[in-house]
Amino acid sequence: MRVVVFVKATEDSEAGIMPSNELGEAMGKFNEELVSAGIMLGGDGLKPSSKGKRIAFDGASRRVIDGPFAETRELVAGYWLWEVKDMDEAVEWVKRCPNPMPGPSEIEIRPVYELSDFADALTPDVIALHERTGEKLAERNGKED
Repeated sequence: MRVVVFVKATEDSEAGIMPSNELGEAMGKFNEELVSAGIMLGGDGLKPSSKGKRIAFDGASRRVIDGPFAETRELVAGYWLWEVKDMDEAVEWVKRCPNPMPGPSEIEIRPVYELSDFADALTPDVIALHERTGEKLAERNGKED
């Protein structure tokens, strides 16, 4: 099962305050553990929302919204993509994580949809289209299924 693990933003992360060397080292060691255990597939920190944009969709209309965005507690400051056996394993790994922020913080875990989850909603042709795209992406990234 793949999960995305979101490090929620804080006022400090939204202000662009960089982590201390000690926190950087602790997070680096944790990432090493994740990679060594075969859990971590990817991940990065994100710049503050003031550097970002949102695109609002309404039918054929598109509207660009410049950051920063309100409600810091709803923003993401970083993420991991993990492969775990189940949600319980993901929770156990997050519990081992150093606090990713200098003060109080939250980490959210969300399961990733697998193509098989859409079997009843999509036609075989549409599933094949998505499978081809996944194969091309894996090939581009030098990975085999």
